[in-house]
Amino acid sequence: MRTIGIIPARMGSSRFPGKPLVSILGAPMVVHVYFRARMCTSLDAVYVATPDQEIRASAERYGVPVIMTSPHHERATDRVAEAVERTEDRSEIVVNIQGDEPMLYPEMVDAPVRALAEDPTLVCTNPVARIRDRETFENRNVIKVVTDRGGLVLYMSREPIPTTVRLGDAVPMYQQLVVLPFRRDFLKTFTRLPQTPLEQAESVDMLRVLEYGYKIKAVEVPRVTISVDVPSDVARIEAALRHDPLVDGYLPRLRLQGSE
Repeated sequence: MRTIGIIPARMGSSRFPGKPLVSILGAPMVVHVYFRARMCTSLDAVYVATPDQEIRASAERYGVPVIMTSPHHERATDRVAEAVERTEDRSEIVVNIQGDEPMLYPEMVDAPVRALAEDPTLVCTNPVARIRDRETFENRNVIKVVTDRGGLVLYMSREPIPTTVRLGDAVPMYQQLVVLPFRRDFLKTFTRLPQTPLEQAESVDMLRVLEYGYKIKAVEVPRVTISVDVPSDVARIEAALRHDPLVDGYLPRLRLQGSE
């Protein structure tokens, strides 16, 4: 089943303007995400989708394919849907891979894609990871996820849900990893649906899916990563990536290209 990854990126982030091009170990963040996405065995192709010429120029300098999109999208998933329609790629599954995940690991993509491909009743999936510390649980930049007993998502919130006093008790706490595999036909449906009140209140795209009565399968993965939400996250990411086993597979080439 042909699957492509789309990395939406824009310069106008309200919390961190210019975030996709912030330098991490000498290369733009969105370029890190692209080359790590190319390591995913489930993806046949990967593109960056952006409305910004600055991102296009920087990405293409490193050989990253770029699809230009409208500047008017409010949600990343809508940008991904436009990008797919602008390609001639006949993929059956489209994966929205956020451009602020420079610690992307293959299992974060491959596991939810596999779950979607194997179950024809599903229209989209989402990897989640256990929350194991209170700082993460209370961080409003981290999207918390509550599921039913079968792993279907009940709700997502930036607030600490479910309410609990002790970490590690009988109620598991999950965070969303922003890798969103969709069946291509459903992605088209998604973008035609008006935004919903909870989606807007929480600023979480996937709540639109739930509010219109569709189901999202949560796929637990063991890996927890650091996303870049605010400028102070950059130093933490750089420290983590210096000891990351995937970096040596692509970073020397990026540094060489960046110096040309």
